[in-house]
Amino acid sequence: MTAYRALRGAAAALLAVAVLAGCSRATEDDGGTEQPSGDAAGQEPGSGTSGTPEPEPEPRRPDRSRGAKAQNDQEAVMQIQIRVGGETFTATVDDSRAGRDLLAQLPQTIEMSDHGGVEKTGPLLSPLSLDGQPVGADPDAGDLGYYAPGNDLVLYYGDQSYYDGIVVLGRLDDRATTRLAEIEGDITATVTDAP
Repeated sequence: MTAYRALRGAAAALLAVAVLAGCSRATEDDGGTEQPSGDAAGQEPGSGTSGTPEPEPEPRRPDRSRGAKAQNDQEAVMQIQIRVGGETFTATVDDSRAGRDLLAQLPQTIEMSDHGGVEKTGPLLSPLSLDGQPVGADPDAGDLGYYAPGNDLVLYYGDQSYYDGIVVLGRLDDRATTRLAEIEGDITATVTDAP
């Protein structure tokens, strides 16, 4: 009788273990709260305490792809300086074939004439490429331009109407536009890459 009771107790204990194991597996399969261990949870075995997920660690290195894009964006901005008398102005040059041609022939000093109270123009050392440019343009006050028929760099401080052969190369800073309008007559402009 004693052996029977011992056997029955052992069987009950085995049955209890089997039932608990089955319940535990069912809870995991049904999306219960029990966390899988080790690699299945993306953790090392034994990491974490009480089943609460640990916060994601901070990345150790900056995202280089974002830094590279920002750097490329900065490299795409091309600027020049225009010195007239004791004043220096800046202009942003569009990333175009004509704009790159202009930068390639800097520095240079240009004798510029005033035309119509709207622009100062002077001849460049070499012609700029017209690849990808429209036949003409209607520049606004503050535009940096090129007049292909005369091979002239143009600083627009007033509103010019449309002409064939005009290429808008970029934009003068606001101060340049105001000051050029105040300077009467011809000027000597030294044009260089911006540092």
